[in-house]
Amino acid sequence: MADEKQPNQHAKRTFLVVVDESEELNKALLYACRRAENNNGDVALLFVIDQVEFQSWLSVGELMRAEQREAAETKVNVVAQLVKERIGREPKIIIREGVPVDQVLQVLDEDRSITTLVLGAASDKEGPGPLVTQLTGLLIGKLRVPVIIVPGTLSDDQIVTIT
Repeated sequence: MADEKQPNQHAKRTFLVVVDESEELNKALLYACRRAENNNGDVALLFVIDQVEFQSWLSVGELMRAEQREAAETKVNVVAQLVKERIGREPKIIIREGVPVDQVLQVLDEDRSITTLVLGAASDKEGPGPLVTQLTGLLIGKLRVPVIIVPGTLSDDQIVTIT
């Protein structure tokens, strides 16, 4: 008798990529798209808008929030078009406001269809990036999915080869 708690081995895999302005986004996106394509899976895109707090100037805060939302939608739609071109399917788009690491954890907790988090690591001397640093440090135990970290030093050809 099958254990009802076991995941369906044939369930579609969804790879979550955090969309931002970093160069390593392209590496993570290529990796996620290749894996989704090869596994008949999907890609989900998360864009986190910085929280705007203008309590004394509510109208200014609302205007800033609306501008940030518009910029986020523009950026994520460009990335979504790349995903569609690569895998032939629309990605799931998630736009949140807040602290990026908190929002990643919340999305993973809420959306059980996401099976893998794919992050790109910066290759400069500053370190891999704040999200990679936070999620591979003390917060790693809070994740319910595997994390794939794609080094920024990999070429696109190398990513294609390993996926």
